[in-house]
Amino acid sequence: MNYKLLLQYDGTDFHGWQVQENLRTVQGELTSALSLIDGRSVSVHGSGRTDAGVHAEGQVASVEIQREITTEKLRGAINANVGKDVRVLNVEVVDPEFHARYSAVEKTYVYRIVNAQVVSPFWSRYVHQEARKLDLDRMRSATQLFLGRHDWTAFSAAQSDVEDRVRTITGLDVCENYDARGAAPIIEIRATADGFLRYMVRTIAGTLMSIARNEFDNDALHEAIETGQRPLAATTAPACGLTLVSVRYS
Repeated sequence: MNYKLLLQYDGTDFHGWQVQENLRTVQGELTSALSLIDGRSVSVHGSGRTDAGVHAEGQVASVEIQREITTEKLRGAINANVGKDVRVLNVEVVDPEFHARYSAVEKTYVYRIVNAQVVSPFWSRYVHQEARKLDLDRMRSATQLFLGRHDWTAFSAAQSDVEDRVRTITGLDVCENYDARGAAPIIEIRATADGFLRYMVRTIAGTLMSIARNEFDNDALHEAIETGQRPLAATTAPACGLTLVSVRYS
């Protein structure tokens, strides 16, 4: 039976999604739990690989198991055999052809920034703190340049096993809301695309913050997108601020 799992996890203490020898990963923890439940080695497929320190509110995985078990009992069994920083929220039976990665048509990430001198301990694991003032109007103006289908070589990891770095960004928005619990404003950069490369959202976030600090302008950004040459001021933002929010399937 093929199952679709909806997951959430705090990525702080994980070395990313993908299985790595002698390191704690989300995929590794789920694989161990499901292999124990099914009494055999199983393969767990995720919608994508989140890096070390990146969180998920709506990660999706798929797995085939032979044991006859209800979706509710399977959810309970998985959660009983993984750490408290990862949880399966929902389990459903899906068609045998469904694959968490290859069936996905769209993903949305949010990068969160506390733009203040102090960050609350309730948020410190899930945001990037930027004490310098950010110009949101400059950030919002720059987001329009990212929309559409482009080669994102300048905004991804130099070392990558992908052959094609062309992706289509369908949405990129910047908003700011005051958070009462954290007693500070939180800026959210929300990016939606048909797929993302490694470090792509974090580099877009870092670039927007550099623009918001007036370290370079939209002309330099446009040139970077067209030429594939990243501006020196465009850094990759820390992993802690990034969260995979949702994955859409047709």
